[in-house]
Amino acid sequence: MASNRGMKFLLAALLAPVLCLGAIWPENIGAWKRAATMRATLFDRPIWDEYGLKESEAARYENGDQNFTVTGYRLQDTTGCMAAFDWQRPAKSTASKLAPLAAETGDGGEGLLVVHGNYLLSFSGHKPEAAELSALFDSLRNVDTTVLPSLPGNLPTQDRVANSERYITGPASLAKFIPEIPPSVAAFHYGAEGQMGVFHSPKGDVGLVIFSYPTPQIAMQKEIDFRGIPGGNLVKRSGPLVAVVLAFTDPDAAERVLSQVKYQASVTLDQWVPSHKDNIGNLVINAFVLIGILLGFMIVSGLAYGGWRAFLRRGNRGEEADALTTLHLGR
Repeated sequence: MASNRGMKFLLAALLAPVLCLGAIWPENIGAWKRAATMRATLFDRPIWDEYGLKESEAARYENGDQNFTVTGYRLQDTTGCMAAFDWQRPAKSTASKLAPLAAETGDGGEGLLVVHGNYLLSFSGHKPEAAELSALFDSLRNVDTTVLPSLPGNLPTQDRVANSERYITGPASLAKFIPEIPPSVAAFHYGAEGQMGVFHSPKGDVGLVIFSYPTPQIAMQKEIDFRGIPGGNLVKRSGPLVAVVLAFTDPDAAERVLSQVKYQASVTLDQWVPSHKDNIGNLVINAFVLIGILLGFMIVSGLAYGGWRAFLRRGNRGEEADALTTLHLGR
């Protein structure tokens, strides 16, 4: 009995990965039919884990003699998906109008890298049409639509190298994209996140990274730590942001890039605004209107009932329409 249970457990463990395949992709994408499903190849797994990868899967679709491959990654939230998009986007890709975060890939633009919520989808050999993409989005499960972080909006746009953006959420992505900064200086335990970009300069490109902290007080403390990194770096604090230019060869270009980093506080005032529903006068008026409606209903009902009884009496010619039949039974 114990051996049978062990065999069943071993068989279930072996079949589980196979049964899980097909969890992302539908049977059809427009006129394309799914021909095969396979595991997605993952490089730099620590970064995927840091971005919150939950599942990944690749599939091959066919339509007659044509076929293409698509790989899907479901991440924990939209922030991790945006970070993965920046990381996986090829340097020579061009922006696509199919989605807010989408890029045409391949030499001829025959591929597509697109974000939908917390899903990152990579098409190779075929760029889906808008209708195909919309139907595919509708078939995805566990879609997260959380608003993206505002930190990327603080990255300057002037002279920025296309597709050089990288989003940093922890030590793994920091070591991959900015190894000059120690994790202890970035202090991710405060909930810090970073946005990196590269900027053109005649004397050499300039790399800029902006870290966001929960409060300006924490940012003030971290500014001192960033200034202690060897290498003659430029550091600037603006509100809860700390901007760092590392290993630059053009001091003037570095200063110009750093001067563009300005924190703009966005204040939302949650103020109660009274409406006509909150006016006590409207409440009294509505009460009297309701009373009038009820009185009118009662009067109409009474007249209708009285008319009905009069009609019955006339039909019985003097005999009460609702008279009782009495049986004179003696003892």
